[in-house]
Amino acid sequence: MQAGERTGKAPLSRYGEKQDKGKAFLPPTPLRLFWSFFTIGAFTFGGGYAMLPLIRKSIVERSGWMEDEEFVDAIAVAQSSPGPIAVNIAALTGYKLSGLSGALLSVAGAALPSFITILVVASIFLGVQHNPYVRAAMAGMRPAVVALMAAAVFDVGKTAIKSRFGGALALLALLALIGFNVHPVFVIIAAATAGVAACRLEVVKAENGAAQEEKKNKETR
Repeated sequence: MQAGERTGKAPLSRYGEKQDKGKAFLPPTPLRLFWSFFTIGAFTFGGGYAMLPLIRKSIVERSGWMEDEEFVDAIAVAQSSPGPIAVNIAALTGYKLSGLSGALLSVAGAALPSFITILVVASIFLGVQHNPYVRAAMAGMRPAVVALMAAAVFDVGKTAIKSRFGGALALLALLALIGFNVHPVFVIIAAATAGVAACRLEVVKAENGAAQEEKKNKETR
């Protein structure tokens, strides 16, 4: 697949379709990608995972640039790659939708608000970090960040888990992460291996079924 080429259920013609509110989907130019990730980064608190529901809402729901399945795949690749997940998601999404320039501007858009904010906060926060109102505000923000991440898990889970096998893998992965503190990369690799093994098993079963059917047809002739 070349850079900027989209795959999945939504062809490029989808950008001309009408949304429920009568607004047409616009193509993902590098500048639009920059602005999307800039606004996401500017209004997200709590780190990369807290950005996931906002990225999904912007890229999948509002702009129609990706399908849920594509977004789940991007999360898996971003999680298994080194670096912050928000930057990885921005790079993957930008490159897929608009090539190298899209990737660069998406990363810049995601990182620039944090860079500007931390410069301002660093110059102010050290002087007010012990203020009871500031501490109360920070304490109030933490549960909201957890809720944002939970919402992302719920939305993505509805798309990613479509079978009992997928549900079992999700539970085993959760057990490995929480119960045994396994590194996320190893969990993803193990899940990918299990998926390949399950696919291979289905192929073998289909081949055996076809062979038995062919044998039965020969015997009845």
